[in-house]
Amino acid sequence: MLAGETKPICLRRVDPARNMARFYSLALQPTLFGGTSLVRAWGRIGTRGREKIETFDGDAQADLAFVRLERTKRNRGYR
Repeated sequence: MLAGETKPICLRRVDPARNMARFYSLALQPTLFGGTSLVRAWGRIGTRGREKIETFDGDAQADLAFVRLERTKRNRGYR
């Protein structure tokens, strides 16, 4: 899977019993220097939340990180 083929995703986890309403988004973006950045954003639904950008030299490394993070979040109840 190449960075150009990976679609951004937005996951949500809502549990009214625990007053939990969270989001987690992942996106791959090209850098100006030929690398790939993995942009992660998370927080409470309805807020801006926080954002972290990780830069990778190759598409394969970025794709692997993307897939691992998505799998981890889905295992924790995000849909």
